[in-house]
Amino acid sequence: MHQYLLAIGFNNIYNRKDLKKLLQNVETEFTHQTVVSYNPEEDFCEFQKEYGQCIGITLCGEMDENEVFDQAYYFPYFEGSGITTYADIVIEKKIEKEQYVGMCEDSKVGISLIFTVQNGVEYMRESQAGFTAGLTTSVTFSGLSLGGTILLPVVKNEKMMKNEQMASDNRQMLINAARNGDQSAIETLTLDDIDTYSQVSRRLANEDVFSIVDTYFMPYGVECDLYSIMGEILAVRTRQNTMTGVKLYQMKLNVNGLKFDICVPADSVMGEPEIGRRYKGTIWLQGYINF
Repeated sequence: MHQYLLAIGFNNIYNRKDLKKLLQNVETEFTHQTVVSYNPEEDFCEFQKEYGQCIGITLCGEMDENEVFDQAYYFPYFEGSGITTYADIVIEKKIEKEQYVGMCEDSKVGISLIFTVQNGVEYMRESQAGFTAGLTTSVTFSGLSLGGTILLPVVKNEKMMKNEQMASDNRQMLINAARNGDQSAIETLTLDDIDTYSQVSRRLANEDVFSIVDTYFMPYGVECDLYSIMGEILAVRTRQNTMTGVKLYQMKLNVNGLKFDICVPADSVMGEPEIGRRYKGTIWLQGYINF
């Protein structure tokens, strides 16, 4: 059973029998269906069933010439809003199944972000048509979280916010120059990192780490698309799983300059989410590629 079914409100799946019943509901009462020619005797089919605003389950598998469906895998999804990044995206197929993962490098974060592609069947169709070669596009990130903590914001005045934005823009320019082989930019970034480490080490003696670190985006565990994050809450909405009635929080976060939405069960969040406060937790990162 998929661990992150809990993130979209399915707290009533206790065994394989419950899961089979749920997936049967997705197959027979789907909201969306996409079919792609797979081979001469089979098509690859994707069923999507919505269970609330922007949340649902995707079920994928092969369908033979007699329209008999053989499921291969499934995953819960949460649709994000807006555009998160225009960075170059690399998409790779998983070894064991017809599922795709994406990777992009956004200079705001400084690491390669790996995510599960939500619209993998659409990518298959675009690839078959030859529209993905040399394609420059954008991606909309979203995250599923099993629980987290609400933190108070770091107090900043207008001057501090302006200086921070200028420093962030300058660092992005240096990172881009360093990627192009600019030796001066590489040396400047190295010296900046040494200075930052020194300042943080001194402040940690008397301050809490979360009053120093405003937001962060770090890999978590051994799964490549799991991340530990802390970000500023830009918007928060209360939603509900239409089948189970579980209350959910859907929040738009600003994490290291990246803006994306996350979904988390309300009873698993410690604290009251409000605009301006921060959310700290672990997410499973998904991405919708905007073809």
